[in-house]
Amino acid sequence: MEEMSELIAKNSLFAGLPDSTIQLAVGCAQNVTFEPGARILVEGEPADTLYLLRRGRVALQVQRPSGKPLIIETIGPNSVLGWSWLVPPYRWQFDGVAIDPVGAIAIDGTCLRAKADADAVFGYELLRRISGVLLSRLQSTRVRLLDLYGHSLDD
Repeated sequence: MEEMSELIAKNSLFAGLPDSTIQLAVGCAQNVTFEPGARILVEGEPADTLYLLRRGRVALQVQRPSGKPLIIETIGPNSVLGWSWLVPPYRWQFDGVAIDPVGAIAIDGTCLRAKADADAVFGYELLRRISGVLLSRLQSTRVRLLDLYGHSLDD
């Protein structure tokens, strides 16, 4: 059975970081599972966890006035789920719904923020890497909007 440090080091967010940095996250982490249909993130609810997906897929979605959710992106193994724990007011910006059985590492956001605050080098690297996740999600949302409307948003 793999150690938590090995599991975290395999995720793209932490890949290539020194073991001492990985150990900072290990102290805040635990394995979790979700059944298909489980709402892992609920838009507007308190955001307190960073998830490193190990298996399964999660639909990131927003609620539409019609009641039918709009899927912005589907993410899978080796993806990062949840960044809102890092930015006040610490509320989820999307819903995250398990499509398949999901296995993930849940890292307590309050714990991770405290360690990032205490270690500026770790904090900067974490923020830099999560910014990459944010950029990727923004690009996915942009592409999805273009698919929906079939033309440039400037038209």
